[in-house]
Amino acid sequence: MTVHPSLQPTIDAWTQSVESVHELVRPLTEADWNRPTECPGWSVRDVVSHIIGVESEMLGEPRPIHALPRDLYHVTDEFSRYIEVQVDVRRCHTALEMVSELELTIIRRSRQLRGEHRDPRTPVRWPLGTGNEQPLARSLTVRAFDVWTHEQDLRRALGVPGNLDSPAAVVSRDFLLEALPKVIAKHAEAPPGSVVVLDVHGPLEFLRTVRVDAQGRGSIDGSVSLGPTVTFTTDWETYARLACGRVRPEAVANRVKVEGDERLAAAVLREFAITP
Repeated sequence: MTVHPSLQPTIDAWTQSVESVHELVRPLTEADWNRPTECPGWSVRDVVSHIIGVESEMLGEPRPIHALPRDLYHVTDEFSRYIEVQVDVRRCHTALEMVSELELTIIRRSRQLRGEHRDPRTPVRWPLGTGNEQPLARSLTVRAFDVWTHEQDLRRALGVPGNLDSPAAVVSRDFLLEALPKVIAKHAEAPPGSVVVLDVHGPLEFLRTVRVDAQGRGSIDGSVSLGPTVTFTTDWETYARLACGRVRPEAVANRVKVEGDERLAAAVLREFAITP
């Protein structure tokens, strides 16, 4: 049996992005591995450690037994504590050790995915400490999104832009847009009848409209709306940074044009980040 056709594009997107990460970090000096990223408390080494750690767990590897230091200010809850173990355990690793482990993890994980023959709806354990299961297709989408997002973290930290229009970027766009109705209707508490338009330009261009119905439920489509309540105009990289919690709205105010109801716009931007 072969990989289900609906899974192959997501697997290909993950593969292209994780191999790009490998190419980015392979030539780095020891000093480059310590560069800070937009992830609070994380260096380039830490971001790569996170990728290795999660993919290792997807392979079924046991988690390391490791006690975290007490002075990690960015570890604030059980979720971040769970994530941090795979990161902190590698903070003493050299550049060669990091590159070698990443390369081996990519080889093993790629082999696993090439042999994936299960139905996309098959429940799989999600390793990030929740004990929950999710459909295989969703799991692969989340991995492509996560790796691409961290690839962009690395690119900004290293000053090497790229892949903003890659296959994984498209997967990430759709993943982020899927959450937008809930962000606007529930978290930002947009009143019934509100219409919020996102006009995004750059390597990925798209126009999306979120409508809040009389029951307060949000929906999203690509149609043009006349007289929206709020219109946001920004570039794709800024959109992704905001939606992934990499930057606060006030820090990129010059890159986000807002028209319409300022109060609702502020509420939407305040709730825009969907990642922990």
